[in-house]
Amino acid sequence: MIAQDTSTYKLIKRVKDTKFTIDELDHYSLIMQVGIYDLQFAVVDSQDNVVMGLEDYRLEGIKTVNGRLRLIKEILDNHEYLTAGFWKDVKLCLKSHKFSLVPASMFVQESAADYLAINSEIKTAFEEVNYYKQIAVDSVNVFAAETKLCRWIESIYKKKKVHVIHQGSALIEGFLKHADHIEEKSMYCYVDRGILHIVATEGKKLLYYNQFAARKKEDYLKYIMLVFNELGMSGKESHVFLWGFIKPSSEEMSLLKRYIRNISFGSKPSFLRFSYLYDEVEDHQYFDVLSGYLCV
Repeated sequence: MIAQDTSTYKLIKRVKDTKFTIDELDHYSLIMQVGIYDLQFAVVDSQDNVVMGLEDYRLEGIKTVNGRLRLIKEILDNHEYLTAGFWKDVKLCLKSHKFSLVPASMFVQESAADYLAINSEIKTAFEEVNYYKQIAVDSVNVFAAETKLCRWIESIYKKKKVHVIHQGSALIEGFLKHADHIEEKSMYCYVDRGILHIVATEGKKLLYYNQFAARKKEDYLKYIMLVFNELGMSGKESHVFLWGFIKPSSEEMSLLKRYIRNISFGSKPSFLRFSYLYDEVEDHQYFDVLSGYLCV
């Protein structure tokens, strides 16, 4: 008996600038971010760095890779402009726990798979190895990408090279470019749906990046303190900035405030411009997909 596919999707957020026009797509950058259970889009006018569109979808009931791809295809097929082929550029940002940051001076393209194999198992039947040279720091992010998804996205935008990047790469670029970034040793965290990303920098130097599965409110504090200890940082003195899907009134935030004196929410990306329509979007949300704009 073949199991029935009951997967579906739900629109969580949609904002579209009143000045958005199909006639200007050749000036617009499209950033598409794909996770196992969610999908986000951002559109940025490259002429003035204005965010023209932002959408967030929850993918529900996903049981197979093909089921997820079917939902993404359905969203794009029913969308008014996403499948248009004349964007300025297209970026596919992937959420994946299979990644490895390599110093640029040590990176050899032919050895990319070997770097990743150190801490990740690559399922070559449906995964491929990609890499992204960071702009803000002297590192290369090697990561796994779903082959079928990449080929399908490329088939939609045949006239453009699809730039495949990793969510962590976007966060690193965004945090270092953002006005909230400070010179002293500090921590920048992005709370995704069940995943905590931690970035630590000192000046323009990247000290740390990793992601952790956070299922309980104590997990957030545990992993931040773990990195604090590793880097010689302190809950009394070090600064922590938070973005993502976490509320000021949440139990997670209350617990973090008890142990971290200088903790605050980050703001919207300072390298982008927003109309009043984006006032309905929390300042600390969607920093990852918006930062994908910086990646080239």
